[in-house]
This record gives sequence, C-alpha cells and structure tokens, in this order.
Amino acid sequence: MTIDSAENLNAASPEPIDIRHLTTDQLAKLGVSQIAYVKPVMMNGSTAYAIHAADGTPMAVAGDRNLAIAAVHQHEMLATLVH
Repeated sequence: MTIDSAENLNAASPEPIDIRHLTTDQLAKLGVSQIAYVKPVMMNGSTAYAIHAADGTPMAVAGDRNLAIAAVHQHEMLATLVH
C-alpha cells in the first residue's frame, strides 16, 4: 500500500511512498489538514466539545457535539470522535 508523502501534499503529482517506511515527521503530519478530533471536555462545570487537529493542536471548543462536528465539516475536514 502506498500514500503520497507528507512533504508532497501540495505538489502537482506527488510521488507515492510505502507507508511502512514513513519517518516520524511524516507520520506526525499525516492527516493534519484533513482530520480533526472531537472529544468531550468539562468547561465551567458543563460538558463542551474540544476540537483538535490530527497532531493534537487545540483548534476550538463548542458547546454541542453536533455543532463541533458541523464546524469541522465546514472547514472541509473529517471529524473523528474521541472518548
């Protein structure tokens, strides 16, 4: 199985690489601009939903799970729920 290398995401014709040979840096960048994680958190005594980039970078907090997912989709990303 091959995927496009993380360094070549913006290239016109990226060169495929074998995923078994990804570097740590390439693995860390994989999906960063396409996947966001949504997880429940406690904020001011009530449940809110934190949105994080694939690399763990906090992006936003929403008061409702559906709103958090909609915000992720609005930015053309895939939402993944984390418990």
